[in-house]
Amino acid sequence: MFREPPAPDGPSSVTVIGAGIVGSWQALLFACAGYDVMLFERDDVAMTYATSHWAGGMLAPWCEAEASEPLITDLGTRSLELWRKHLPDTPFNGSLVVAHARDRADFDRFAKLTTGHERLDARGVAELEPDLGNRFREGLFFAGEGHVEPRAVLPKLHARFVAAGGIIRFQADCDLDVLAGQAGHVVIDCRGLAARDKFSDLRGVKGEMVVVEAQGIELMRPVRLLHPRWPIYVIPRENNCFMIGATSIESEDTAVSLRSTVELLTAACAVHPAFADAHILEVGAGLRPAFPDHLPRVVVSKQKISINGLYRHGFLMAPALAEMTLAYMQRGFIHNEVMRSSFEMAP
Repeated sequence: MFREPPAPDGPSSVTVIGAGIVGSWQALLFACAGYDVMLFERDDVAMTYATSHWAGGMLAPWCEAEASEPLITDLGTRSLELWRKHLPDTPFNGSLVVAHARDRADFDRFAKLTTGHERLDARGVAELEPDLGNRFREGLFFAGEGHVEPRAVLPKLHARFVAAGGIIRFQADCDLDVLAGQAGHVVIDCRGLAARDKFSDLRGVKGEMVVVEAQGIELMRPVRLLHPRWPIYVIPRENNCFMIGATSIESEDTAVSLRSTVELLTAACAVHPAFADAHILEVGAGLRPAFPDHLPRVVVSKQKISINGLYRHGFLMAPALAEMTLAYMQRGFIHNEVMRSSFEMAP
């Protein structure tokens, strides 16, 4: 992989703390830019304790506009280009949004609040996803969107990082403040919720998910069902498996409630009745790091950069934020909506 030299007179070595989706993209882009990069992760190679392990992996900037600030769509749109560049096999089959006739008001609202979609009639939905047949009168097709399987794509990012000359250490810890004090060295803190020692307003928002195996249905892309009580997404994975999720709960425990499980599975059956006969393979929850405004934050100082608060948009925004911090290191670029100095954060 081609490596560009770092900017003259700037730091030449970087340590990234945290090998989840945020840290992996930071490490990869800095390694590709010619920096000597070490990536540290407290978890083992399976990353089962990482927030990324429980993510949906949807790359859907236009869908997210329904409930997010324009900044999320802007960063997400740029990230799509970086996914295509660095992982060309990333599937971009689009996203499909549907609703039953009784929920037409929710469907129309979603259509008004989003862009980048084609409005489909029942025939169009059936042509796009034959297994959905004539179950839905209308659909919104976001052709430019994609999705990844988090547990499969993280190892790919790690492998590309190593191929670019980086070094990764699992089950390893280090002292950020000591590293940040070394001359010619920058530390990038991507610890997520573990960084609450630096961010007093950082909190965890629980997202629950169910993974099922369903033999009677095949989907080519994520399908979002709009529903006043049970809005969900169904994401296809390999071997007839599907991830069903959508909950955002203000709680920092990782237990999955019976109510959420029942609601997720009930809504899945509303997408297709074949889910009633599916086998439940896994039920789990992850804590998404979030600030009060649900927007990402990049805090910079002379030898330390902290990236956090990606909420439920980690896979969507991580590439663009990595490009942003690299631009800051190379030419002093500042994104006024996202970046701030450590002096601004001082009490």
